[in-house]
Amino acid sequence: MMMVSADTPQQGDERFAKMRHAMVASQLRTSAVNDPRVVEAMARVPRERYVPESVRAVAYRDGLLPLTAGRKHNSPLATGRLLTEAGIRPDDKVLLIGAAGGYTAAVLALLARVVVALESDDALVAHARAALADEPRVAMVQGPLEAGWAAGAPYDVLLIDGAVEQVPEAVLAQLKPGGRVATGLVDRGVTRLAAGRRSEGGFGLTDFADCECAILPGFDRPRQFRF
Repeated sequence: MMMVSADTPQQGDERFAKMRHAMVASQLRTSAVNDPRVVEAMARVPRERYVPESVRAVAYRDGLLPLTAGRKHNSPLATGRLLTEAGIRPDDKVLLIGAAGGYTAAVLALLARVVVALESDDALVAHARAALADEPRVAMVQGPLEAGWAAGAPYDVLLIDGAVEQVPEAVLAQLKPGGRVATGLVDRGVTRLAAGRRSEGGFGLTDFADCECAILPGFDRPRQFRF
């Protein structure tokens, strides 16, 4: 009987590199992820390092990945569209909400000056901190997602890597006037992507794509009482 050996580390890296190239070619470039800096960053970051071992083999698939405690990881397409719409500049300070295992924070580190990456789940925070240990531009912090991270404010960009029913006023207040927001929105179970800016006079979001998006906990709208 012929014995089949497992991949060597080099073979594994090559296999994932091919998957990453295929993701860029078939998922990003064909679907309005057209910021060259975003495409280059996503082509460089090894997504498999930032997801649980149980889903590493499918880290580049076009869909949501299961995480801990019922959470899911956004698809490469959803994250890529949000990053593109946010228009990240090299001098930006970014608040990332829903950091999960650290993948989007690692991509943002190639695009922005400073990234404050917020996650609430203990296991995900531990994974992200280990994976991002050598990334000086990322500050990994833990707390309720819906509270944002006021200690690092003000921010130039708020990126919510998932879908929420609302963006709390307390989080919007952490943005500079003129600060940009890119987020997923969920309405009665349907998710889409949206973007907007904070101005002195208020804040608004405009939908720009229907897209499957990981729903984040803690952002439910208050339910109105009905007679």
